[in-house]
Amino acid sequence: MKTTHNAKNPTIKRRFLFISRWGEILDLVYSVQKEGHSVKLFIEDKPSREIGFGFVKKVNDWQKHIDWADIIIFDYTGYGKICDDLRTTGKLVFGGSQYTDLLELDRNFGQQELKKHKIKTLPFKEFSNFHDAISYVELNPDAYVIKPCGEIQDLKQLLFVGSDDEGLDVIRVLKAYEKSWGNKFGDFQLQRKVRGVEVSVSAFFNGKHFIKPLNVTFEHKKLFPNELGVSTGEMGTSMFWTNDSPIYDATLKKFETTLAKHNFVGHIDINCIVNGNGIYPLEFTSRFGYPQIYIQSDGINESLGNMIYKIANGDTFTFNTKKGFQIGAYIVVPPFPYTDRKSFELFSKDSVIIFKKELKEGVHPIHLKCINNEWLITGNTGIALLVTGMGVTMKDAQRMMQNRISNIIVNNSYYRTDIGNRWVEDSDKLWAWGLL
Repeated sequence: MKTTHNAKNPTIKRRFLFISRWGEILDLVYSVQKEGHSVKLFIEDKPSREIGFGFVKKVNDWQKHIDWADIIIFDYTGYGKICDDLRTTGKLVFGGSQYTDLLELDRNFGQQELKKHKIKTLPFKEFSNFHDAISYVELNPDAYVIKPCGEIQDLKQLLFVGSDDEGLDVIRVLKAYEKSWGNKFGDFQLQRKVRGVEVSVSAFFNGKHFIKPLNVTFEHKKLFPNELGVSTGEMGTSMFWTNDSPIYDATLKKFETTLAKHNFVGHIDINCIVNGNGIYPLEFTSRFGYPQIYIQSDGINESLGNMIYKIANGDTFTFNTKKGFQIGAYIVVPPFPYTDRKSFELFSKDSVIIFKKELKEGVHPIHLKCINNEWLITGNTGIALLVTGMGVTMKDAQRMMQNRISNIIVNNSYYRTDIGNRWVEDSDKLWAWGLL
């Protein structure tokens, strides 16, 4: 029998247990703690376990705290079966399911599910070795995107977007991957490249249906301004909230019944390429997006802890958000976006975050610890902070973010200065195509 909970009273203080893969969820845990709730954080990755020290209470074995928790929150894919099992015992769980894990981690499964739900997809082919992929491109010259599958897709710099219409750049990259990775690369996709605007739509799901408003997001994945350099997964994001979206209607909305059938309770995002010919979904993120959740949180006008609890409890409601635009940029340090323990320890570990003025609004700790009230960089990836801004216009949001960044000194840091610039051109295209 499902446990009953009183989710209506926002003044009730509850016990939140957070299970994190890499520690990215720190700022959400910290925010819920500042709202007066009790929190405990477990980080699975051993090199990341210093993250959060001095900010929130940490635990070494999350399973010993299941009975303590009023709600359990998982921040990454791969925990789906655990979430499903906990839900059957009556625990309130905000996280994935076995089905939504597959949507994100198994690209082939995700594409097949899109087809099953009568959603237009881009042509793709899956490969398990580089030789066959190279032969395929040689026989079918075109522009392609190389998309790793499974766990290796977490190494975002391995995703490669080709620009040559004959596929010659993709062939060179495949040959380079074959030399450096051999058989350890695993399965991957070659997807036909389509030109247009890259945009994602996301929403929270309460186990029965989507909770509005929806979030429309524009990611900036390359390391350098003007979309130069390697793919990093994310350097920054701009977004806005809306109650209606043609992109949502054509994609996520069609999954509502299926998500309910598979007992999903959490946040889900679908990334698309859109143009005058249609909407083409690329991939799912069936968990919190990073840095998406922190930019979103700055625009949500209610207690995050209470809101997440109500979603996990299956409540139907609409949450209030700020009008206009929100934006955020990562401040990173060496060796980001690569992993090199020696470089990290030499240049970045234990570096202090210095604030010229003691103003921390819109500054979100990512891979940090707190010692004697000082914020220090830890972990092993080099992601230090996310700095956000908001405003009635995108320019207003950019200005607020830049002002906040100018108040911060982080040794050897770098960040994108052009987050949000694409909006001027992208919005014109989206209006012209009837997608805003």
